[in-house]
Amino acid sequence: MLALLHTSPLHIPLFDALRDEHHPGLELRHSVAPDLLVRAREHGPEAVAADVATALRRAAAEGVQAVLCTCSTIGEVAERAAGEVGVPVIRGDRPMAAAAVTAGPRIAVLATVESTLAPTLALLDDEARRAARPIRARARVVPDAWSRFEAGDIEGCAQLVAAAADAVTDADVILLAQASMTSAARLTATTLPILSSPRPGLAAAAAAGSARATVG
Repeated sequence: MLALLHTSPLHIPLFDALRDEHHPGLELRHSVAPDLLVRAREHGPEAVAADVATALRRAAAEGVQAVLCTCSTIGEVAERAAGEVGVPVIRGDRPMAAAAVTAGPRIAVLATVESTLAPTLALLDDEARRAARPIRARARVVPDAWSRFEAGDIEGCAQLVAAAADAVTDADVILLAQASMTSAARLTATTLPILSSPRPGLAAAAAAGSARATVG
């Protein structure tokens, strides 16, 4: 069983669909804490670090083998709280960042909220150091995309993100920084590789949970 900590309920059907396609039979327990993102956007991720740890501990109760944090804004503080949780805590965007580093040195990062830019760029730098690969990452926020997503207009958000991705010309890979942007990839015309976090993040959490269950 995996626990997933989200900051939007709109992520639940996305991860359930990925589970059904790639990990049939895996039990997912969803926790949603939108206030964590609201406050992180206003005051920075460090301001909610203690509450993120509390949310992770709550999500990890009752037989869960691992917890996946799907929000890129609070991913760094969630990862740091792993020692307080008692089970592995997977930062959902780390596998994506590792793949981006190996795809080429020029990484174009697209986001829909400003608060995710610094954590994502820091994560890319960390993965670049681990891989001993130089990178040049550039990041920008897609205007109006987040307001569309918050209003439940996932398709409208995806269209704006897809248009921004198609406008990227000087990169080796495009990274969609937030799980909420995933559906944009199917709308793009660019020939550049586009990476998003939900599928590799869920796979990493499933592997961590399986390893823990085997050891246990």
